[in-house]
Amino acid sequence: MTRNTIERQDVIDFLYTEAKLLDEWKLKEWAALFTDDGTFIVPPIGEPEAVPTNSLYYIHDNRSRLQERAERLLKKEAHVEYPHSTTTRNYHNILVNGLNSGVITVECNFTTYRTKREVVDTFIGRASYELIQQDNGLVIKNKKVVLNLDSLRPHGKISLIL
Repeated sequence: MTRNTIERQDVIDFLYTEAKLLDEWKLKEWAALFTDDGTFIVPPIGEPEAVPTNSLYYIHDNRSRLQERAERLLKKEAHVEYPHSTTTRNYHNILVNGLNSGVITVECNFTTYRTKREVVDTFIGRASYELIQQDNGLVIKNKKVVLNLDSLRPHGKISLIL
């Protein structure tokens, strides 16, 4: 990919690469997909436009915090994810805008299946991205995941990266 030649399929391939890194537990490589000022947020269920200063987000990470999260989840001391869950991520209904601008916006529905200890959890929702070109490739400036769930049952927690 060279500057100004990003096409829709390049963006879709980038999303699929992100999903593959997460499914393969290559979390440090996943964190490297973000810009130095990148953010990753998951607002509370039922409050997709919640204000972070007034609401408790599940995740509200800047670049250094998401790197720390990735490194922590890879350690044996992260008992909830050791051994690691098996996950399968799917992205659907991908809408790409701004291919010829400085910021490419992407919205998609997602389904993440997680299996661990003979239990399958399903996370569904909508992800939105702001991608930019950097070093002749795409990187994530911002990622927001909105869960379309009534609650986090049966476990009441998110122990993996969505």
